[in-house]
Amino acid sequence: MRADARRNRQVLLDAAVEAFAEHGADTPLDGIAKRAGVANATLYRHFPTREALLEEVLRERIGQLVEGERTLLSREGPADALAVWLREFVAYTKTYQGLPASVLATLRGDPGSPLHGSCATLLGVAARLLERAQRAGQMRCDVDAVDLLTQATGIAWATERGPRDATRSDRLLTVLMDGLRATSDRTGTPPR
Repeated sequence: MRADARRNRQVLLDAAVEAFAEHGADTPLDGIAKRAGVANATLYRHFPTREALLEEVLRERIGQLVEGERTLLSREGPADALAVWLREFVAYTKTYQGLPASVLATLRGDPGSPLHGSCATLLGVAARLLERAQRAGQMRCDVDAVDLLTQATGIAWATERGPRDATRSDRLLTVLMDGLRATSDRTGTPPR
């Protein structure tokens, strides 16, 4: 890639980070191009869709969530590691207004979405953490990673739209984790 193309790409990413933070994931793309000081055609040459731009903006944070799994696996018990990671996931998903809806759409089975790769990575992390807790007998075995991330993303979606209450997502995640805890009447093998 030529130096000017690399510079334009980085300027677009920087502008997108600012615009998504200020106005949410649905911010008009022409506003991002204008903020970056480039033509709309330049934006679309680098990022043909909103989701492609959003995917690139979110890539670094997804790497942090993957790294967080490694740290949690070495320090926390299985259920606690899952709870801590889910809190980080919900905070990540609420980074940009409108992102939870995009993640939910992708989780529901849109393999053509540019967010599919990121969601697949996050599903892998959630699956490993959940299965570890299930093998330890700490979590119900009748749920899978898609169920888990759908519920956690739903919490992010609900709390981004509801009244501003800093503790609401934590309370809802506590309810989710309590409902996932294994009890004697919820036995079985982890889903495949």
